[in-house]
Amino acid sequence: MAQYGKTEYWEERYTRDPEPFDWYQRWAGLKDTLLDYVQQTNQIMMLGAGNSRLSEEMYEEGFKNITNIDISNVVTKAMSEKYQDKPGMTYAQMDGRALEFPDANFKVVLDKATLDSILCGEGSTHNAQKLLQEISRVLMPDGVYIAISHGQPSYRLTYLQKPEFGWNVKIFTVQKPMMGMTASLSSDDKDNVHFIYVCEKGEAGATGDK
Repeated sequence: MAQYGKTEYWEERYTRDPEPFDWYQRWAGLKDTLLDYVQQTNQIMMLGAGNSRLSEEMYEEGFKNITNIDISNVVTKAMSEKYQDKPGMTYAQMDGRALEFPDANFKVVLDKATLDSILCGEGSTHNAQKLLQEISRVLMPDGVYIAISHGQPSYRLTYLQKPEFGWNVKIFTVQKPMMGMTASLSSDDKDNVHFIYVCEKGEAGATGDK
């Protein structure tokens, strides 16, 4: 089993294979759901961005304020150079469990497979809790955390519906792309859908506003 929960794994992987790579889905597969919750003017954090094309594809569709973070120094350096001509698209090496941002800094936090990666590693429950606490902290009072995951609701809601977050969680599904287009973290993944967990914070969740 690959060590998805370890920094060293990602540093070695991105050094060995710098080509763009997307877990699960690309923007085309997600936009129909995400456009109800993400607006072009929003301050967006892309958690565990890696060398995915998701931020680039969103940027091309008018989302010009995307802060990308990843635990790998190798990939954030490479991506910073790649997108240096795109104002508003920034990359920073950072651990999602200890975000270097002030409270209430982002309207949207997008996570494609990062929570899943952490749940593959040692100390998974503790690390997932730290990650989600930090996400909650940096979200604005009406912010939204969107996690794209292979994890079934019976496994993921345990983490996402903790009272301390006060998140109103909606669950959507999206068909998996054709084989070979994107990759899955789970080798025994028999379902033909990915899950999109839309977690609206306090004010947004309470009023039902989008």
